[in-house]
Amino acid sequence: MAKSSLKIIDALRKTAFQLESGNRYEWGHMGSCNCGNLAQTITSFSRAEIQKYAIEKRGDWSEQLIDYCPTSGYPMDMIIEKMIDFGFSRQDLHHLEWLSDSNILNRIGVGFLNRNLKSDTILYMKSWANLLEDELIDQIKLPNFYKTEDTLELV
Repeated sequence: MAKSSLKIIDALRKTAFQLESGNRYEWGHMGSCNCGNLAQTITSFSRAEIQKYAIEKRGDWSEQLIDYCPTSGYPMDMIIEKMIDFGFSRQDLHHLEWLSDSNILNRIGVGFLNRNLKSDTILYMKSWANLLEDELIDQIKLPNFYKTEDTLELV
């Protein structure tokens, strides 16, 4: 799973918010699906550009993630590379496209989400962001304090 970071959490929440606010969602469209909407948030590419680049190669996001080659020269591989450089793994993106990461599904309390439902995609992204936020908070270690008569001292 992506390493907990503020920029990853922000990208997931921003994408979920944009979807809630009316961004186009269409699972069968490479620029408007789960990964396509996240790619719009992370990169400077529009949904139309992502779709145009995606059809230069075969397959959906999952297949293109398998075939990803950073030196291929395909614009779609450049988009995937930007997403990986941002902090997502190919497996993260595959799970996002299929809404299938068991850690996120367990957090939601379901065994399955419909990858073709905008509301399920929003729920998945928000839950993923919350999971990463909790992991980030858990990494913060505060010192132990105790009170003497008039002061607080570190233990």
